[in-house]
Amino acid sequence: MDTDPSTGTLTEASVAMHANDDVAHELGMEIVSSEPGAAVVAMTVTPSMTNGLDVCHGGIIFTLADTAMAHASNAAGGRTLSTTASIEWIRAVTVGERMVATSAVSATRGRNAVHDVTVCVGDETVAMVRGQTLTLTPPG
Repeated sequence: MDTDPSTGTLTEASVAMHANDDVAHELGMEIVSSEPGAAVVAMTVTPSMTNGLDVCHGGIIFTLADTAMAHASNAAGGRTLSTTASIEWIRAVTVGERMVATSAVSATRGRNAVHDVTVCVGDETVAMVRGQTLTLTPPG
């Protein structure tokens, strides 16, 4: 388990999941912290992440939020997948800005959980995601 104080604490399951996540590595995502039900993931917008309007592509922002939700839902081990998610973009993000996605479980019922993810640049919220996950294989 990573306990580097500069990056927070990561569960062994998050470390293993991130090691196999080619998309997260290609986009330069950093798993800042993870624990069962909560995670923080960060990345800096590069020129290759922009759309035709020279702002960060909405799909990149969604991918960051989805990755945070994945770590929050799989941090305990087992296998949990997203079943639905929706995003509200609040403002454009530009090259050089560092986005931080914070995911937290807001409700659970049986094998289903609802996650709320806030994506921020500094103290400013740039997007909000609400998603649902389904646990296929419980931890243990």
